[in-house]
Amino acid sequence: MKYDELEKDLIQEFENEEWKSVEDIDKMKAEMKSAVRVTITKNKRINIRLSEKDVALLKVRAIEEGLPYQTLISSILHKYIYGS
Repeated sequence: MKYDELEKDLIQEFENEEWKSVEDIDKMKAEMKSAVRVTITKNKRINIRLSEKDVALLKVRAIEEGLPYQTLISSILHKYIYGS
């Protein structure tokens, strides 16, 4: 079976015991549900100016996280506002 680079990295991390269990899974689930609710509930549009470099890095990070970059920005703002 052939694996792509991401899959190889995940397998290596798992084998090296780099993954850690979440201590309070119920709290983590609640936080993720809250972030999803806020992300899905989009009732206000804003426009902001960002440097091209910042946008490019946000897009890279969004790909790593498996999210659209605008969703990542919304999530970052939500976490900052609520202190998560």
